[in-house]
Amino acid sequence: MKKLALHWQIILGMVLGVMVGLLMTNFEGGKEIIQDWVKPFGRIFIKCLKMIAIPLILAALIKGVSDLRDISKLSKMGGRTIFIYITTTVIAVSIGLLLVNMVNPGKSITESTRTEMVENYSGDTQKYKDTAKKQKDSGPLQALEDIVPDNIFAAATSNRNMLQIIFFAIFFGIGLILIPEEKGKTVKDFFDGFNEVILKMVDIIMLAAPYGVFALLAAIIVESPSVDLFKALGWYAFTVVLGLLLMIFVYIIIVLVFTKKKPNFFINGISPAQLLAFSTSSSAATLPVTMERVTEHLGVEEEVSSFVLPIGATINMDGTSLYQAVAAVFIAQAFGMNLEFSTQLGIIATATLASIGSAAVPGAGMVMLVGVLGYAGIPEAGLALIFAVDRPLDMCRTVVNVTGDATVSMVVAKSVGKLGEPKIKNWDDEYEAVK
Repeated sequence: MKKLALHWQIILGMVLGVMVGLLMTNFEGGKEIIQDWVKPFGRIFIKCLKMIAIPLILAALIKGVSDLRDISKLSKMGGRTIFIYITTTVIAVSIGLLLVNMVNPGKSITESTRTEMVENYSGDTQKYKDTAKKQKDSGPLQALEDIVPDNIFAAATSNRNMLQIIFFAIFFGIGLILIPEEKGKTVKDFFDGFNEVILKMVDIIMLAAPYGVFALLAAIIVESPSVDLFKALGWYAFTVVLGLLLMIFVYIIIVLVFTKKKPNFFINGISPAQLLAFSTSSSAATLPVTMERVTEHLGVEEEVSSFVLPIGATINMDGTSLYQAVAAVFIAQAFGMNLEFSTQLGIIATATLASIGSAAVPGAGMVMLVGVLGYAGIPEAGLALIFAVDRPLDMCRTVVNVTGDATVSMVVAKSVGKLGEPKIKNWDDEYEAVK
């Protein structure tokens, strides 16, 4: 596998994982073998990526902010980043609503199928409803309050506290900018070196990506619900995937128009991160690879990527927002409800705002969806209708989330004159350097 490019290695690992998973489902005890002896390696791979997520964000953001050497640059870059992220999210939700109203996937759900799925997944539904209720009861400004950590060391113990880490890193970087350069040189040099070490750790971990992806996909296949449920939700899944593909097309157009980079350059550069996002369903776990690909292969200078991408992994959830719009209307259709146009416009705003600060981990979209359903008056028990296919769709929408982050980083870099030629042309060169 050493002679293959990284994305082909990952694809091969995915294909073999699916094949082995399907094969083992035909043997008694096959599911247990995969769960006990294969799945742990996938979990180890994800843990390795999550292990370096917070150190990477902390070092990269402090380095990125301090490299600006000017508060006005930070304000300019930050404003553009947030504006573009919100714009792409609104586009994503609008695409989702347009497609779900054209396809009407909810009409394909029969009463018997709905009853079966509600019974099978009622426990999981209640878990997400309880989590969303806690968020709702906490007050309208709780999300803003939660951004500021009361203890940075406590915040750094969980990947769910990404916004707190980002707040501290930006605050710390601003402090470095405001003090005399000679006094901050030692601290800045430390974080520069620290950042380089973390990036090299990413390269090493990625050598195991094909094997980690193999283990993850094999486990997903043997743990999937019955095939009948997937068939019943085929139109719903088709609508979501079609919307996600259209959103990736939108990203390609944005890159072409604003950066003048060809589609194959963009897709080839970001494809390993996309494939990893597909297998892990986590923007946070994929963040180290996304940063490496954008910086080394797409030509975005590090001071931009280290600022834009960590923020994007936290607040830019275009794929998740699109899925929420489709899921909300789909559930409403399945229950025989007709949502008014004004209600669907409200879904755009609710899904956009709900995506800000969402945990960049598998399953976070479910918690966010409860809020969208609550706004539209859609029965929350309908969450059970989409559990059967949520995992594979979660994998697909994470690909869009990561692609959106890369797109915005390129646009922002171009706007501030920080988009150049890639440092690494292909994986073979990088592999040889790591080896």
